[in-house]
Amino acid sequence: MNIFTSLHQGTNLGLLALRLVVGAIFLVHGSQKRAMWKMQANDKLPAWLLNVLRLLSICEPLGGIALVTGFLTQLAALGLGIIMLGAINLKARTRKVPFAPRDQAGWEFDLMILGGVVALFFAGAGAYALDRLWFGL
Repeated sequence: MNIFTSLHQGTNLGLLALRLVVGAIFLVHGSQKRAMWKMQANDKLPAWLLNVLRLLSICEPLGGIALVTGFLTQLAALGLGIIMLGAINLKARTRKVPFAPRDQAGWEFDLMILGGVVALFFAGAGAYALDRLWFGL
């Protein structure tokens, strides 16, 4: 069982991996929303939702960069967590999408990402981050 106790020494590597993966997801998904700047509101995409998506096209990549670099990680994780709560609410309550339907994307992926940002919010960036260099966190 010593092997499992020695794994705790790799906590900083685990936090780095979590930051890189979750940050990359927000970079990609946020960048894909840039197309919303050319779209017009319509029956399927009301103006309020279009404006929210445009705002997310800025906030998500910035949050992703913050996670990847480990800069203001806990603040970025808080903001991204709020975004994920909104995404889950939109899918589960407003659009009535099931948790994990067979024929479409559910909100299980959003919940997993929320779990990742919650972990980063409480644990911080770890040793391999700008937060450690600049703020000693």
